Amino acid sequence: MSGTTEISQPAQLSSLLSSSRIVVVFFYNEENTSSKSIAPVYDQLADQLSRPNRIAFAKVSVVAQATIAQSYNVTNTPTFIIYKNNQQIRKYGGSNPLQLSEAIMSLAAEATNESSSGGFGEASSSGGAGWIGAGLPRGYKDVTEEVDTRGLDLLNADSEFGDVRTLFESSQPKSLNKGKSAVTGSEETKDWVESDVDNQLMLYVPFNSNLKVHTIQITSCISSDDDDDDEAPVRPKTIHIWTNRQHNLGFEEAEDIPATQTIELKDSDWDAQTATAKLELRFVKFQNISSLVIFVADGDGDSEKTRLDRIRFIGDTGEKRAMGKLGKIEADD
Repeated sequence: MSGTTEISQPAQLSSLLSSSRIVVVFFYNEENTSSKSIAPVYDQLADQLSRPNRIAFAKVSVVAQATIAQSYNVTNTPTFIIYKNNQQIRKYGGSNPLQLSEAIMSLAAEATNESSSGGFGEASSSGGAGWIGAGLPRGYKDVTEEVDTRGLDLLNADSEFGDVRTLFESSQPKSLNKGKSAVTGSEETKDWVESDVDNQLMLYVPFNSNLKVHTIQITSCISSDDDDDDEAPVRPKTIHIWTNRQHNLGFEEAEDIPATQTIELKDSDWDAQTATAKLELRFVKFQNISSLVIFVADGDGDSEKTRLDRIRFIGDTGEKRAMGKLGKIEADD
């Protein structure tokens, strides 16, 4: 088998990500001791496990290809990023050979055994149907189809854009990686939500089943063309989450009720290819969930517009809730 592919230009890596089911990318520094020590282990795994169109291995020098490393948010070496169906599912640094071997061999076995038709955009027994912006944690699935769209409530949304149901559509955002030209066209292209009078959004999400929610994926397709535009929408930054409320919260009410969890997103949390961030939840507090309130308290910038394109819930389903019948709601601590 071929081993590793040394990347010399961005298009080369993009082509590899599109043509192979799983791609492991090794970002290294020629002068870094840790990079040197882990390189033979990586090369050996690549020689053993490379399979055409199944699993591929690539190397990127952060010295010779600094622009590529920057575009993938790599600041330290060695860094390994693993992609499945062109979606980043894992990123970690360090030179632990056991950790690297276990991660790669597990995915290699998966790539060999799964049908080549399986993918993030298809329905399967291990996950819900539709596009998602990041990989699934082991043992969990996309449970967004359990959202009760009839009970959704979104406060402070600009009516010129999509309504609240837009956030839970199963399709890929139309403007993903297409720049400003894709978001300034006709009304039908506006398949996202923006805040109205300030950068806050308050979202109430009821579910048809009681869920265990492991992760929330949030997609926000802001355009790099707008970097110098103070009026352009920004991504959410501080997010407060409440569990099992009977209705949406008001903005003033939210100040008086402690959130179940608060998450502050950083630039490094957003995947460059899918414009998606993963909200890692304190799983023990999200075990028997009938509803969530998600409050975007501010945006990542000075703009008074915050943008959301998609929200996906990752976890597991439990007992179906009786229609038209209120279940017991557990108050937050």
